[in-house]
Amino acid sequence: FDYGIVARRLAAHSGRDAEQIRSLLDQSPLLFRFESGQMTNDEFFGEVSSLTNYTGSLEDFADIFGDIFEPIAPMIELHGQLRARGVPTFIFSNTNDLAIRHIRANFPFFAGFTDYIYSHEAGAMKPDARIYEVVERRTGRCGAELLYIDDRLENVEAGAARGWRAVHHQTPEQTIAAVRAAGLL
Repeated sequence: FDYGIVARRLAAHSGRDAEQIRSLLDQSPLLFRFESGQMTNDEFFGEVSSLTNYTGSLEDFADIFGDIFEPIAPMIELHGQLRARGVPTFIFSNTNDLAIRHIRANFPFFAGFTDYIYSHEAGAMKPDARIYEVVERRTGRCGAELLYIDDRLENVEAGAARGWRAVHHQTPEQTIAAVRAAGLL
């Protein structure tokens, strides 16, 4: 994902430049409130609109805000291979309803996971221990029974502290090798 995409697209319909919008959104307190379930879509839209002088509709904003993802083909293939082997797979994400709507509508592979744990529904964001507890309850697994892949080191460290087999995703090749080493492929 890349909030620079959103920033550039919103800048065309607002009174702020792309860099100002990016700093408002990317890993900001405002985004934290939204992605931890403390704000509705309407409240988030209203606040962003007010802060940026955005002139579009909520529907247009939702399309722009959700469109921050690029598929990574080797990771999609890895997921397919795991599913073909009967390995349960879960999405565990700091995210929001607008992003999820966009992903579901535009990336068919996303429907193939066993379950989904989203920060905005859990009321906590990684690396907060509460959301890792949700994962353990929903999966029925804990400790080394879980292989956890994340691109943010602080999140990986939080999983590893719970005894999870944690992989810091940096490249598809490295992550696929780690999954192989774990005996899942």
